[in-house]
Amino acid sequence: MRLFKFLLVFHLVFGVKCHRLLVLFTLPTRSHDILGTALVKGLAEHGFDVTYVGLFEDKTPPTSYRKIVLTGFLEEYQRILAGKFTVVQMEQKSPFQHILMMNEVGNALTDSVLKHPNIQKLVQSNEHFDAVIMEQGLNDGLKILASHFRAPLVIFSSLGPNPWINNIVGNPEPPSYIPNIFLDFPPEMNFFQRIYNFVFAAYSKFNLDYVFYPEQSRIVKKYFLDAPAFDEVLYNVSLVLLNSHESVTQPVPLVPNMINIGGYHVRPPNELPKDLKEFMDNATEGVIYFSLGSHVDPSLLPDSTLQAISRVLGSRQEKILWKWPLDTLPDQSKNVRISKWFPQQDILAHPNLKLFITHCGLLSTTETVYHGVPILALPAVGDQKLNAAHAESLGLGRKLFPSEITEESFKDALNDVLDNPKYRDNIKYRSSVLHDRPVSPIQLAAYWVGYVIKQKGAPHLRVAGARMPFYKYLMLDVIAVIIFAMCSVSYAFSKIVGKILRPKNKLKKS
Repeated sequence: MRLFKFLLVFHLVFGVKCHRLLVLFTLPTRSHDILGTALVKGLAEHGFDVTYVGLFEDKTPPTSYRKIVLTGFLEEYQRILAGKFTVVQMEQKSPFQHILMMNEVGNALTDSVLKHPNIQKLVQSNEHFDAVIMEQGLNDGLKILASHFRAPLVIFSSLGPNPWINNIVGNPEPPSYIPNIFLDFPPEMNFFQRIYNFVFAAYSKFNLDYVFYPEQSRIVKKYFLDAPAFDEVLYNVSLVLLNSHESVTQPVPLVPNMINIGGYHVRPPNELPKDLKEFMDNATEGVIYFSLGSHVDPSLLPDSTLQAISRVLGSRQEKILWKWPLDTLPDQSKNVRISKWFPQQDILAHPNLKLFITHCGLLSTTETVYHGVPILALPAVGDQKLNAAHAESLGLGRKLFPSEITEESFKDALNDVLDNPKYRDNIKYRSSVLHDRPVSPIQLAAYWVGYVIKQKGAPHLRVAGARMPFYKYLMLDVIAVIIFAMCSVSYAFSKIVGKILRPKNKLKKS
């Protein structure tokens, strides 16, 4: 083990000094920027020269890497999504509706990125990059930048393995035990769940190949007149970095060029601000932390839901930290403290924290597993439902959809997670699994990025199934031929038997 660590560190220190990286994180939420910033800082610390294309201005300009901000993009994003992402609206949309809406949003965001003046300026420059890293999220057209700069393409998936990633690298995702990212099914699905999962997987695959990808190709041609065929752009993936780990997400098959680095963004806790530290230190009955992340606005919950949550939390002996986007909270109880922002990782690390009420985004879920804090999940959007279902199946906490919240249901779930020691025991075990790794995840990421550069894109890691049509990949053509052959043989056999028996029947009649 010591020799392995020494060789890895030696490679990182002496093997990547002059490699230039272009890193793009253009999904417009703060949580994704947290992932992007943590990745580029880690890669810069391991010797890479990084140019980071992001959406958020830094309070203090970075010194270890160059940042290009797509100014005005967030305002464009708000215009695109106006009225589409309220909590209850998103929760109540069917998965099939989610797909159609994500098509619209993904195409609009891809177009907005490629036409942005700062991207056009970068494209028209004579800069050279040894690799392009981009966050994948219904923005496949951005892969053209790797082709433009003639650099290996590294994909980062903030959601771990999912159909958008698996589809382009040929990674297996059997619908028998791997639920689609938009579904809230456990891995041990019943018969009817497997039927739904299979049908939805086929629908999702059809949508990608025949609806979404053609539109992404059109957008690419709009800005790159000499772009290669879109298949060449889409499937030219050297490496996939996955923000996942078996301690948090479901263990699934991974092809050789997919690497788990989940938890890389979690840092050692800092000391809390003085007033917040005193608040938590003096909480003799413990603290409950309530945050729905950066993508879900809790103030848009129905009044009846907010009132139920407020009454239950206000009746608790614990102190409450509630991430709230407004200056005031209606009927705020004395034990409740609100703020538009909290240092989440530092709060989760505090020994007095008893429970995390969360939307169950993958970042928050990873952080709470890392620190061993049980959860009450209120999922609404995207992968949150799947994360919550998996967390509940592992016994890390309970899930309750926002539309299901009443004073009674919320109180029951809260009491169960706080009073039953199994949830804390289960998440402490998962925390030990997340910590038990041979090297840090950012070291692993740095090694593999350097590896694909050194190995000129590492084509030897790519599986042949990546570019197969779905009917070949699933052997549907072979199955069809076998069924046809069996039917033909059966038909021929029945005809032969009929001819043999027919004369005997005639003799009997005569």
